Amino acid sequence: MRASNHLIGLLNFTTFLLSVPILGGGIWLSSRANNTDCLKFLQWPLIVIGVAIMVVSLAGFAGACYRNTFLMYLYLWTMFLIIATLIGFIIFAYAVTDKGSGRAVLNRVYPDYYLEDYDGWLKERVASESYWGKISSCIRDSKVCGKMGRFVGGVPESADMFYLRKLSPIQSGCCKPPTECGYVYGNETIWTPGGGLVGNSLDCSKWSNDQSQLCYSCDSCKAGVLASVKKSWRKVSVINIVVLIILVIAYVVACAAFRNNKRMDNDEPYGETRMEKAQPSRIHF
Repeated sequence: MRASNHLIGLLNFTTFLLSVPILGGGIWLSSRANNTDCLKFLQWPLIVIGVAIMVVSLAGFAGACYRNTFLMYLYLWTMFLIIATLIGFIIFAYAVTDKGSGRAVLNRVYPDYYLEDYDGWLKERVASESYWGKISSCIRDSKVCGKMGRFVGGVPESADMFYLRKLSPIQSGCCKPPTECGYVYGNETIWTPGGGLVGNSLDCSKWSNDQSQLCYSCDSCKAGVLASVKKSWRKVSVINIVVLIILVIAYVVACAAFRNNKRMDNDEPYGETRMEKAQPSRIHF
């Protein structure tokens, strides 16, 4: 009995530790929501799940230490719901970030991003006029485009050097015009109309050298945000999947240990050892 309680206590301590990377992933997404991705609602389910696992693990740990059956029942049922929720969140995260990626551009290291490559609920949310106003304002305030500037010998880097840079999705989609528009490079955020053919994209007419405008109203900027969110979520989902597997294993072992505790409680009275049960009682005359 004592060994089973120790095992359950150890498993609860393990799940408590597992809540840390989940909570950390939510906090990391929150920091990116404030500074990079600018989607400030996606991180909260992960933070809630991490806090819930932490609290429930403490309850299960107390139940194992004090042999409180109610707390152990509460731990097992709640942990089951948390695992189911985490599975649902992982599936949801992959479903809403399933489609879309950058398109390779000739003689460029960075890709271009197109909104039509994306689909589903997240695209509709980001592309909606009411919500995009908040996102574009966040990107503008983060000064992500202003931080792109590089100088060589006191002058902006050349076009050839810029074309070899690995830009983030938001830098590529929001801070420069789409390559197909035929604009000529001046510096990272200054582009002038060229003499070549201009693409058919509506973004070509939306580009502005005004540093407060740039391509923040472009569909390519919206696509860049979606690509950035996809990249962030996929990183966090890898951690979530590993944690989920360990949680499921710990939960199965905890269920087995709890059933063993119940069986032992039913088979022998508290305080009576198996040796005492095996010995016949002496009859005194």
